[in-house]
Amino acid sequence: MVIYMNKAVFLDRDGTINEERNYLYRIEDFAYMDGVIEALHFLKELGYLLIVITNQSGIARGYYTEEEFLRLNQWMLEDLEQKGIHISEVYYCPHHPDGIVKKYVARCRCRKPGTELFWKAQEAFQIDMGRSYAIGDKMRDVSICRESGVQGIILGESGNDKSNISKPDGQGTIWRCGSLFEAAERITKENKNEMRRRKKNVG
Repeated sequence: MVIYMNKAVFLDRDGTINEERNYLYRIEDFAYMDGVIEALHFLKELGYLLIVITNQSGIARGYYTEEEFLRLNQWMLEDLEQKGIHISEVYYCPHHPDGIVKKYVARCRCRKPGTELFWKAQEAFQIDMGRSYAIGDKMRDVSICRESGVQGIILGESGNDKSNISKPDGQGTIWRCGSLFEAAERITKENKNEMRRRKKNVG
């Protein structure tokens, strides 16, 4: 019997970790969003595994190759390591049903809002979904919240509204925050509240 004990933050890449650039694949075009490095440090210190799940339809569309994506991805991982941040894994979907590169033309379940890659990560890292978060700048980035207890945070200009967006029965809450830094602050606060509840119950 597998016991899922680890907690994780599932992160989108473009528009969450780095600035949104149309079909980014060149290292020289890569730029971190403001506050991202500090936010990732906060999450790491809270004991979360950091896992990136990203749609890369530019591969299927022929805008860049899978090898070019992997080159940028390796550079990002090494750069973050140098900054003291370890990304446990990057899962990516290269498919799109309207692509032009035959190898990648597909209607798949790994392209978000499909959730295959989230579940793949859970199995690989024994993740407790009820203690984990999904963060991205689009609703599809938190699609796993519909199927599990993962809590979702959507980033964007409407982030000043920190109220609950939705919480279907038995599924994860989805919140809004203005940035990844703000999301990390919210998660820090939620962790402190959980510790207080545990101490109260023990007492």
